[in-house]
Amino acid sequence: MYSNITLPGLEGVIVTKSYQKEGVYHLHVELERKPHSCPKCHQMTKKVHDYRMQKIQHTQAFGRDTHLFYRKRRYICEDSTCQKRFYEDNTLVARYQRQSVEFNQALSIELIHAKNFKDVADRFGTSPTTVMRRFDTICASKLNETKELPKVIAIDEYKGDAGGEKYQTIIADPIRRKPIEILKDRKKDTLKDYLSQHGQGVEVVVMDMSPSFKAAVDQSLGRPIIVADRFHFCRYIYWALEQVRRHVQHSFDAYDRKKCKRMRHVFYKHQEKLTDKQHWYLEHYLHKSDYLERAYQLKEGYRKWFEIAKACGQEGLGEIKDTLYRFYDLVKA
Repeated sequence: MYSNITLPGLEGVIVTKSYQKEGVYHLHVELERKPHSCPKCHQMTKKVHDYRMQKIQHTQAFGRDTHLFYRKRRYICEDSTCQKRFYEDNTLVARYQRQSVEFNQALSIELIHAKNFKDVADRFGTSPTTVMRRFDTICASKLNETKELPKVIAIDEYKGDAGGEKYQTIIADPIRRKPIEILKDRKKDTLKDYLSQHGQGVEVVVMDMSPSFKAAVDQSLGRPIIVADRFHFCRYIYWALEQVRRHVQHSFDAYDRKKCKRMRHVFYKHQEKLTDKQHWYLEHYLHKSDYLERAYQLKEGYRKWFEIAKACGQEGLGEIKDTLYRFYDLVKA
């Protein structure tokens, strides 16, 4: 029988050998042999089939990195009709893990106060990827699964790198301004499957004008009210003006064509905020093309309506509606 002091995480473990190698503390450990229940037929057995040496990363001991060499015992069922082989029960290391239970517990506690993943990885002698996986495991156990989406949701994509995908899809609550779920990619089928499972109560969807998003929403939610995201809607207005400018400037002489391209920002800036010089260039190029002037008037008409809509909010829906109809009249004129 071997005698040793009790080390953290090694309670009930027999240390058969200990030494230092290249600055790392090595401990050879094993567990006491005892009867086990066969997982197949549930008959008790104490018969050993073989041993396997497993290398495990452990918490630091005496200021040094520590590796455990666990002599894992494998039992065999004594029933001649069963002969099931299985590993002994242990509290030292979880299945399919290369770090001890004590190591993962210490790592979890440290993650709460750590600055970043790399800092924790350097102090624990492991890789940032391992620390990130541990962080994901902890978070997964704390997050509550969304069972039903609220009546109003917002859908958008963002650039990421999770799971080998360049883009992910985020679903949020625009009323409370909180994220609800992040989907693994931006594919139509992924969004469609998720909304089919959790979106029975959704009535309004705020989203960009992506055809794949719209198709997924229509097919899974039964055509709810779709509200175009204001950023993307405004962007189409400015893109249309930009296309007109590019088309028109080809008819200008060489100097005006190059100058119009350099001064294109005057077409997008608020008219009230233009300097005298910028206002002169704006008027100069608008007078050179009725088509460009018409596109600019529509852009300004939309911008002014949008400013009024933001200022009025929900209390001024009547005024918002009236000014929107005036913008429609401008478009039809």
